[in-house]
Amino acid sequence: MNIFNREMRANRKSLIIWCVGILFIVGSGMAKYAALSNTGDSINKLMADMPASLQALMGIGSLDLATVDGYFGLLYLYLVIMASIHAAMLGATMISKEERDKTAEFLFVKPISRTTVITAKLGASIVIVIVFNLVTLLSSIVSVDFYNTGDSVSAEVALLMGGMFMMQLLFLFLSAAVAAFVKKPKLSIPISTGILLVTFIMSVGIDLKSNLKDLKYVTPFKYYEAQNLLHDGGFDGKIIVISLLIMIGSILTTYVFYRKRDLHI
Repeated sequence: MNIFNREMRANRKSLIIWCVGILFIVGSGMAKYAALSNTGDSINKLMADMPASLQALMGIGSLDLATVDGYFGLLYLYLVIMASIHAAMLGATMISKEERDKTAEFLFVKPISRTTVITAKLGASIVIVIVFNLVTLLSSIVSVDFYNTGDSVSAEVALLMGGMFMMQLLFLFLSAAVAAFVKKPKLSIPISTGILLVTFIMSVGIDLKSNLKDLKYVTPFKYYEAQNLLHDGGFDGKIIVISLLIMIGSILTTYVFYRKRDLHI
């Protein structure tokens, strides 16, 4: 049994649906820039007059919305949220769906180790995440260039997509670890999406309360913000190390608990 190919086929339809959704968000989001760009700096003044809570929720920060890269930085937050949800659901269902669909027992009695099974599943999930990210990257570059009247900002778009890719991997591996750890398959998705929601709300709270800034290392949504990537020279080495440690810890947790997992079918 080629588990990798099986996983790719099983997720093919959902991947197409998610890609269509991200194409719509990128296209419709950048279409609004054409109207906003005619207002000049007035759009920044309008956003500055908004309540601080609304600015934090929208992820405006110090972005210059009158520029195409600044506006895309605002749109980037919503792309990250969508990509993170997709990755979290992918990781959460990678294990639990075998028990949900009553195929776990058949899979485990095959002459292959559980390590091989989870490696193939993780490999397929990473490929799916890469495809999703590439679709977002290419559609973003095309859309931004279409509405851009100045110098090319493709490098900035690629930088942001690199941050989104790290976010996808973080939530993919975290959710896979949750799915391997919890005993009830039905709880893997609610717990994973709950973690995502809590960490996002925490990131908004940090923007509202400066005394909470030390909590920025707790929520992934503060790791790869658009304003930091675009204005602070790209990726922060400390954040990269923290991200890798979380990923490695999540992967090890997934392997350990998946190998010890009892069947619940």
